[in-house]
Amino acid sequence: MQDVMSRILAIDYGKKRTGVAVTDVLQIIANGLTTVPTHQLLDFILKYVEKEPVERIVVGYPKQMNNRDSENMSRIVPFVNRLKKMLPHIPIEWVDERFTSVLAHQAMIDGGLKKKDRQNKALVDEISATIILQTYLESKKFIY
Repeated sequence: MQDVMSRILAIDYGKKRTGVAVTDVLQIIANGLTTVPTHQLLDFILKYVEKEPVERIVVGYPKQMNNRDSENMSRIVPFVNRLKKMLPHIPIEWVDERFTSVLAHQAMIDGGLKKKDRQNKALVDEISATIILQTYLESKKFIY
């Protein structure tokens, strides 16, 4: 266990917008943080880690149903490489994000959001990032 409590940040990287989620400092709960225009994402993350202790960053890994990388990987990999150079002390991990937008839409329906709100792509991206982070947390829950 660490002395300093720190957060885990999750990214649902998109061509135009990127959803961002973060844990509480105890790393128990995943919460949607915001949606950032993708061209501002690096600056946003650098500013965030100046203010908040971040233990690691989790990035959604877009795969197709046949297990091949989706076309978005050609955008994500250069971004992750830049992030690793800028923040070499923060590990970056990948999480399969195949079903996150389907789950995000279902969560919005289950949560009673009106159709107009469910069409808010920024909200979908933020919820998707939250699901990526929750998936990561659950995968680590029983590993000691």
